[in-house]
Amino acid sequence: MLGMAQPTQNSAGARRRPESQKTHVKSICLQYQLYLLLNSHFFCLLKNKTGLTIFFLCAYVPKTEANHCKWSDVLKDLELIKTSEDIDVSLYTANTYEDIECQEPVMRCFFLEMKVILHECGIKKCSRKHDVWNILKNGNARFATYQLNSTTSKKCKECEEYEEKNFTEFIQSFVKVIQRECKKYAN
Repeated sequence: MLGMAQPTQNSAGARRRPESQKTHVKSICLQYQLYLLLNSHFFCLLKNKTGLTIFFLCAYVPKTEANHCKWSDVLKDLELIKTSEDIDVSLYTANTYEDIECQEPVMRCFFLEMKVILHECGIKKCSRKHDVWNILKNGNARFATYQLNSTTSKKCKECEEYEEKNFTEFIQSFVKVIQRECKKYAN
């Protein structure tokens, strides 16, 4: 028979609820309070022009975290794979000092080379294949907001024009480029 979580006793003999049950009860209480608030005030707001304007502005303003780098997940996974000894490939490595106008093609080059690493990990059964996959997944999610500018791509180098470097140097350069990108948005 499946049992429900029973209250436990502390050293004084008092019963307490399991943490998951406390969280669930708090969540229900908060939802009920929000329901009451919205029920009483929400419809009053929608009756006038100012209330409607405030509602639509709040509903459609994108929510962003201040000083949060959108590449932080990629950076964390790069830190995890940089010490991997079972990845041994030569990769086109973009310059970390590349012109700021070429930042997007440089980032795309690094992510293209991550696909090479993922392919090699599939062949050699690397221990960090999942982390490489996360880098690609998170990178693709971040690039969804970028729009490739055809004028910058003409004057910037193609990925294959960069020097091939070993895995360690590639990861070090990739980390520097992402850190520079994060600093750009932190200021």
